Amino acid sequence: MRQHVNPLSRVHQRPLPLPPPAELFGEPARPIHLDIGSARGGFLLELAQQEPGRNYLGVEIRQPLVQAAEADRQALGLGNLHYLYCNANVNLQQWLGALPPGQLERVSIQFPDPWFKKKHHKRRVLQPALLLAIAGALAEQQELFIQSDVLDVIEPMVLLIEASGYFQRPPQDGRPWRLDNPLAVATERERLVLQQGLPVYRVLYERNRQPLGAWPELPLEQRPKATDNPPERPELCP
Repeated sequence: MRQHVNPLSRVHQRPLPLPPPAELFGEPARPIHLDIGSARGGFLLELAQQEPGRNYLGVEIRQPLVQAAEADRQALGLGNLHYLYCNANVNLQQWLGALPPGQLERVSIQFPDPWFKKKHHKRRVLQPALLLAIAGALAEQQELFIQSDVLDVIEPMVLLIEASGYFQRPPQDGRPWRLDNPLAVATERERLVLQQGLPVYRVLYERNRQPLGAWPELPLEQRPKATDNPPERPELCP
């Protein structure tokens, strides 16, 4: 059951400076995997133990989930993992801009809240300003991975990312959707969806060489541009 939080409410619009890597990790110079919308944190908790060579940061807007995830992390004494409470579209952009060039190795956005009504689309996690901040922090060939079990959620994300001009898909990946998860660990939501025999829609992007430019005249999501994904919605076998 998804527990929705309105990111546009006053309490979640307050500026909240996020601590730098030196205050989060035991070895702060390691590459960073940022998971936006980390929920209860089980995905990163497992991944940080399986692949200890990088640092992991999970950000989540539901503060009780962050507190529970941090308790699990501390119980295991993991110095390469941290969870932070924040609204990604309010607090994350400054943190991304302050990272040393090339340190952000991967960003994942997995099964974000759908916000189906059109008037609520502005509450969705991947907004143009956040995407530009991600593009600015990722070096060439570093990764942005998205997945969802809801086509009406992931298709606008694909359109936005590809309209930005800052990302490309690995040529060997399947179209319209990547069939396998490039990460070593599945999220709780992914496991539940697959257990029910339902499809998961995945796309892996790599940062290209396009230098970060000025804002377009229109919001990115309104720019008409063809994407790698055709308009048809074929059935997917996960």
